Amino acid sequence: MVVPERQVRGGIASVVNGYREYDFGDRCKLSYIESYCDGNKWKKLLKALKGYGAFWKELRRNRPDIVHVHSSFGPSFYRKMPFIFMACRKNIPVVNHIHGAEFAPFYAKASSGKQKLVKKVYRKCSVLIALSEEWRENLEQIVEPERICVIENYCKIPDLREIEKKDQILFLGEIGKRKGCFDLPEIYRRAVEESEKIPLIMAGDGAVEEVRGLFAEKGLLQEVSFPGWVRGAEKERLLRESSIFLFPSYYEGMSMAVLEAMAYEMAIVTTNAGGLPRLIEDGISGHLGEPGNVEQLSGMLAEFIRDKERRRQAGSRARQRAVERYGMEGHMDRLLSLYRRVLS
Repeated sequence: MVVPERQVRGGIASVVNGYREYDFGDRCKLSYIESYCDGNKWKKLLKALKGYGAFWKELRRNRPDIVHVHSSFGPSFYRKMPFIFMACRKNIPVVNHIHGAEFAPFYAKASSGKQKLVKKVYRKCSVLIALSEEWRENLEQIVEPERICVIENYCKIPDLREIEKKDQILFLGEIGKRKGCFDLPEIYRRAVEESEKIPLIMAGDGAVEEVRGLFAEKGLLQEVSFPGWVRGAEKERLLRESSIFLFPSYYEGMSMAVLEAMAYEMAIVTTNAGGLPRLIEDGISGHLGEPGNVEQLSGMLAEFIRDKERRRQAGSRARQRAVERYGMEGHMDRLLSLYRRVLS
């Protein structure tokens, strides 16, 4: 399995780190090749080169039955090309797990030459894993439908006994345009004007100073905190105590952040981008708005701020949906079933 380092920020690392912790027993033996790290471009290049070397040695010394590559669009696509070509040279089937959300700018709007390259690479793979039916439709522009398998992301279900929720809003993820963070200050301003001011925590990294400046212009900086990228106990604490999850994203595959919020019984305000409508039942386990529709999203947020009972019910239903549909065991059963299908 070609993976990022454990410490890398983002959804792919969250998915893979769950695999690392899972006990496959005697059903599957996995070895991991790390190909990506956070840092400057030279550090990333060195990590990739080391990954190519380690991968080639693995193919020669301990030929695997399957190579499972985790990839995205943009630079990740090009980094994973050598792994796919090396595996194909050894006639080893490749499962390409596509996590990226920005399909349109990467492929649909690309030059004819770039589109040909994408088709060439993807058609060397035995199977492409799509995170939702919506993304299956996108990938069908590139490869035959029978080559695509939908396996949605999973979430680990925490024990929520003795939990006490606060009047607190949480955002988790990359702070930038793609996640709707430049809309978020105005969404929050309008919502608290309609209801009441409650704290907002923007946990993540990226365009922090730009977004902080937008909150300052609106006179709301005292209500908002920026703890940076959170992991481990600090992340769990924020998920446990927050009651509303605000995630106005423009592009998504199958958001791990939203799945985690569901598992932690939070009322969710997000958008209908990508696979998010598969997760959230609008008006039941949360609210889905149009990406960029500040007025609509602020009204949804204000409703949850005002109505604590509606908030509690939405959070309870979101957790129930996470337990029933997105547990770790079911995800792993589907993954191992796919491995067996590829080998047969």
